[in-house]
Amino acid sequence: MIHVEPQPEPADFESKVRRKGLAYLRRKKIALNRPLPTGIEMKPYWRDCLDDLHAKYRGICAYLSVYIERVEGGASVDHFVAKSKRPDLIYEWSNYRLACLVMNSRKRECEDVLDPFEIEDGWFRLEPVSGRIYPNPALGAPEKTAVQRTIDRLGLDGSGNREIRARRFYEYCTGGCDSDFLRRYSPFVYFEVVRNGLL
Repeated sequence: MIHVEPQPEPADFESKVRRKGLAYLRRKKIALNRPLPTGIEMKPYWRDCLDDLHAKYRGICAYLSVYIERVEGGASVDHFVAKSKRPDLIYEWSNYRLACLVMNSRKRECEDVLDPFEIEDGWFRLEPVSGRIYPNPALGAPEKTAVQRTIDRLGLDGSGNREIRARRFYEYCTGGCDSDFLRRYSPFVYFEVVRNGLL
């Protein structure tokens, strides 16, 4: 994971998502200042801004830090603060993170995942040959624990994710891709390449 800079909401977000969503909450008599009652289903108006979310964040999964091909249907809107806990944020752009379906399903309603908007670059480190991801050893104990908890919760160090990062690094080192491709399709690996002076 690397820091993700929050992007401004699209000009039509108000009409496309927020206004419809708040009207729906009013019709259902759902209080905005209390958790959702059990069993309540929300209208997924947030899906109407998925193309915008993908475009604004250049298609990069906020958690895995790899490009999500939109045509494959692998992109999703993650509500960073769970819908069930904060109804007032269900239809708010600022609560949305672009996430691949796997990361979104692993995060679910968990509150122990670091917010990509709030982390700092360098909190997560890469062992490029193996693709292993780990907390920066220079972090203080609370931050190091939070980074490791995020890695564990999302399975960021799973074999498939290691393979993607190691393959991208190998491709870059052997001329299979250039730095611009790496920056656009695997920005965490790109960041680590730069940090290690390999660019």
